[in-house]
Amino acid sequence: MLTTVNPKYEHLRTWIESMPQIFTQEGKCLFKGRNEVRRLTAPDGTEVCVKRYGIPSLPQRFAYTYIRAPKAQRAYSNALRLIASHIPTPEPIAYMIVKSARLLSDSYLVTTYCPYPRNFYEFRGHGIEGHEPIIRQLAYTVADMHMQHIYHKDLSPGNLLFDISNGRVQLTIIDINRMAFPSATIGIKQACRNFARLWGNDDFFMLLAECYAEKRGFSVALTQQLTLRYHRRYWRFRK
Repeated sequence: MLTTVNPKYEHLRTWIESMPQIFTQEGKCLFKGRNEVRRLTAPDGTEVCVKRYGIPSLPQRFAYTYIRAPKAQRAYSNALRLIASHIPTPEPIAYMIVKSARLLSDSYLVTTYCPYPRNFYEFRGHGIEGHEPIIRQLAYTVADMHMQHIYHKDLSPGNLLFDISNGRVQLTIIDINRMAFPSATIGIKQACRNFARLWGNDDFFMLLAECYAEKRGFSVALTQQLTLRYHRRYWRFRK
């Protein structure tokens, strides 16, 4: 078993290393599918989110053991990079790799728990009136990422959590194991493709593209045109 712990949380190492034994016995299940996500309370009172990744296929187990980093490791490293770049994401606490027959079996990612109760699925089939600050915040956050050569390859509605506190939008980005850090500038076409998986009506994407374009110094009209085109193309082939 390989366990990497953020130095800030080294005092929780023993508890973290017990995760394979306590994961299903403690806390509250937040999601269960191919992966399982649970909310637990650490011995020092820290509220944490623990994600246990599903056991991959045999070829993937081999690949994650000898060729590329497992998802939990990538998510942990990516979180450190995002935080260093002032991009909002839950703080990484640790990741753990469990092997069986010398190949990856289970893997766990431990982060601080994010209490934001809302995500961008709520924009499906609804207008944007009164929600403009939320959309604007998303546009500015993604623009900040792109300007720092950070590209979330799974920018979907469920991976964007938010809340409004004292009139201020609070946004965080999760499920960050699939990211790219290109050395070249992220141009307008690649940027607009990044919004394709989101849900919303045309007004949602028009405002999103407008705010993004203003932040990047792009043509508003062209950014809106490309954003709508890539969004419609993406979903047309998934019907």
